[in-house]
Amino acid sequence: MLRVYSLIVVGLVAALLGGLAYMMMRGPSEAGFAQCRESVVAGGSGAIGGPFELVDHSGQTVTDESLLTRPTLLYFGYAFCPDVCPLDANRNALATDVLAEQGYDLQPVFISVDPQRDTPEVLADFVGFMHPEMVGLTGTEEQIRDAARAYRAYYAIHDQDDDEFYLIDHSTFSYLLLPGHGFVEVFRRDLTPEALAERIACFIDAA
Repeated sequence: MLRVYSLIVVGLVAALLGGLAYMMMRGPSEAGFAQCRESVVAGGSGAIGGPFELVDHSGQTVTDESLLTRPTLLYFGYAFCPDVCPLDANRNALATDVLAEQGYDLQPVFISVDPQRDTPEVLADFVGFMHPEMVGLTGTEEQIRDAARAYRAYYAIHDQDDDEFYLIDHSTFSYLLLPGHGFVEVFRRDLTPEALAERIACFIDAA
């Protein structure tokens, strides 16, 4: 009987330690935001995000640390995009307004994957049209590539040398970052502004 009891105790301790190790691997953001999260990120939320240095639409150098002073919604695209980028940026802007009406503060950010055409001046016009709180970020090809890699954002430039109206294939996810937590969730473009705002509010409340 004592042997059985000992095995039970050992099993419980092992399960507890295993659970603690799992939570440590997942990180505090994974545990604290479980009720809000709908996506599944390979490797956990800690596998997305990281340091970057870019230039904002006013020409100032911006790092991930200086940017993340408030809840932030990142999107990778380009100002000359003929279809999805304006729609997605507008959706994020509308969600920002929905949240503001509910008392939440969100900073929408548009990171360009087109450094050749998207100068700070071009981005200033683009984000200014989209939302007064939206921040446009650009940089060198290397800086943008590093930022995109950190967030697992895909992009591919076509016929850049042959056509001034070249197009860029790119992923269309929006990434939610929270101060003190970093990346916490990724959102698909099929969410309405209201649905996106509701999900973001859940994360902000849980932070």
